[in-house]
Amino acid sequence: MENVKENHKIDIKTDGKKIYEIHLEDSFENLMDSMEFLDLPGRKVCIVTESNVAPIYLQEIYKRISPKAAKVVTFSFTAGEANKQLATIEKIYEQLIRNHFDRTDLLVALGGGVVGDMTGFAAATYLRGIDFIQIPTTLLAQVDSSIGGKTGVDFLQYKNMVGAFHQPKLVYINTAALKSLPEREYFSGMGEVIKHGLIKDSGYYQWIKDHKKEIKDRDEQILREMIYRSCLIKGGVVERDPKEQGERALLNFGHTLGHAIEKLKEFQWLHGECVGVGCQLAAMISAGRGEISQDDVKDIKDTFKEFDLWKPVGEIDPEEVVQTTKSDKKMEGNHVKFILLHQIGEAFIDRSVTEEEMRHALEQWN
Repeated sequence: MENVKENHKIDIKTDGKKIYEIHLEDSFENLMDSMEFLDLPGRKVCIVTESNVAPIYLQEIYKRISPKAAKVVTFSFTAGEANKQLATIEKIYEQLIRNHFDRTDLLVALGGGVVGDMTGFAAATYLRGIDFIQIPTTLLAQVDSSIGGKTGVDFLQYKNMVGAFHQPKLVYINTAALKSLPEREYFSGMGEVIKHGLIKDSGYYQWIKDHKKEIKDRDEQILREMIYRSCLIKGGVVERDPKEQGERALLNFGHTLGHAIEKLKEFQWLHGECVGVGCQLAAMISAGRGEISQDDVKDIKDTFKEFDLWKPVGEIDPEEVVQTTKSDKKMEGNHVKFILLHQIGEAFIDRSVTEEEMRHALEQWN
């Protein structure tokens, strides 16, 4: 592993051409240096955030940007997946229109994955596309949703059913922001972190297990290394497959059943919690096909349990979960594009997972 103190910047490229940078910092001190290339004096800026994040970070970000930009306005909505809807996007549009934002102006996403997805979607669609940057403040957003240009909103509780690919101009990660996260939110992000190791890097998966105490304690050096390594994995996949024509689908490991459970739980479970359960169910299906061993499944379950990412599905009917997967955006014709494991660190796309296999895993889970 490279010295992450020296490697605080990751370039994300498409076809060999750099399209943006991920900056890893431990404060917001260098934010304006990172944004200098955006020529702020000639641009209006709208900072989009939500009600949990605004009291902690909005004033600081506003104070840093406002002396440099032509004008800064803010938009904050009530936190939670329930507000990841087109109705909230319309209110962002209204704020931009009232303040005469044009195509040269800029949006800033300050918050977790919901803020990032919605700000990106507003940026992709307002005046057919304006620039935006990501300032992710949750672990899940820092290692996953802020990277790769997927934007969107939920529709009738179907997750991310409406969206667009729209790449940010910058991702600025302040690892110190994780200290303010409630433990449940923090552990939720580990659902995506562990997933990265399972699909792409068995050595990284082992590293997570070896450093679980430091991760739980939010040790600064370990956190920085973990976020850096996860960003390298996610960024590398996105570079090779920016619009999910192939390899990028591997990032959906755990998401088919996870999204179905998330919907049926009416978003009372956090996204990373649902992904964690989905990853464990996918591991069980992989073992049922003889791809990985039952010992591997136990090891995977034990790792997720370390971060409170095992939950009883409880009253949800397995049949209802299976039927809900048919509305997943990853469907191809009548087949679910399911991600399974050949081994820990090597995932693959499978289009033959049956309803019976999913149902059996869910019945075993309970």
